[in-house]
Amino acid sequence: MNKRHKTITLQGHSIELQRKRIKNINLAVYPATGRIRISVPERMDEEHVIKFLKSKLSWIERQLAKAKPRTPISYESGSTHQLEGKSYILNLIPGASSNCIQLHEEGRIDLYLKPGRSTEHAAKLLKEWHRARLKARVQPLMDKWQKVIGVKVSAWNIKQMKTKWGSCNTRDKRIWLSLELAKKCDRYLEYVIVHELVHLLERGHNERFYSLLNKYLPDWRQRKALSLSAQD
Repeated sequence: MNKRHKTITLQGHSIELQRKRIKNINLAVYPATGRIRISVPERMDEEHVIKFLKSKLSWIERQLAKAKPRTPISYESGSTHQLEGKSYILNLIPGASSNCIQLHEEGRIDLYLKPGRSTEHAAKLLKEWHRARLKARVQPLMDKWQKVIGVKVSAWNIKQMKTKWGSCNTRDKRIWLSLELAKKCDRYLEYVIVHELVHLLERGHNERFYSLLNKYLPDWRQRKALSLSAQD
């Protein structure tokens, strides 16, 4: 076994440990892949390394939550759009009697636009359509998991979020979910909801939090990994 390189598992995170001829600890997080790497002086004992990592868990979580740079989304006919874990081709149909959207199982989204409507209108219509569909998916999951976990939210809502999939105000018992979740599959959406609801029992990302997450959603690590799939 190579003593200079190993993997440490800490509260659901796999962290690459490298021992080098250096004086200081270097910790790096790569949000796009979920990779976490720590380089430490050769003679530093593992207990000290783990203590350091625990002190940096909140920072690590914030880095992992950062959204990767995205290319501008096109709303022209033929452009690809993600919805509920699948890819669809957008088909704009101008000159329609009313604005509406139809989803086809074969992988096409027909967007009917009234005369004079631009791609900006198409973008707005799709955004609100995504919001409505996401709300319909969230409600039964919220109802289910509040009962299972034994908590009650005062309110939940959806908004555009740049760096997070969700957030929980534990004082007001209010949960916000990212509109970007409209692109994700049901398994990942359910993971995010359970994650935020568990915060009503434990505010921080500590051992108790992950113990509760393991209890209610044992496969949460596999579900979390789905966020790294190409959905944007």
